[in-house]
Amino acid sequence: MGKALMILNEPAYGSERAYNGLRLAGAMAKRAGTQMRVFLIGDAVACAKRGQRVPGGYYSLEAMLGTVLQHHGEVGVCGSCLDARGIADADLTQGARRSSMEELATWTGEWADRVMVF
Repeated sequence: MGKALMILNEPAYGSERAYNGLRLAGAMAKRAGTQMRVFLIGDAVACAKRGQRVPGGYYSLEAMLGTVLQHHGEVGVCGSCLDARGIADADLTQGARRSSMEELATWTGEWADRVMVF
């Protein structure tokens, strides 16, 4: 299927955009022949916060990112967005890592066959 990049902008909770974007990213990551990368920017950086505790029966975006990572996907998190929100690198879920606009530009312009923005 190729190389797909998902860029998430929306907050982790309070909107279903991040949830639906990660549902799609997880489904794509499971497909043979698809390489999936997710970039979290703006309020979406909270999706990668380690230790999310949600009510029973409610979705966990941390776990949904884990699905992408378990299928050899990558998760980049905007560094300046983390800093603006007081989230340290050590607060990120396992496998997600600090990234930059420079890396997002490379992923978008040189790596990805398709780019989706939620």
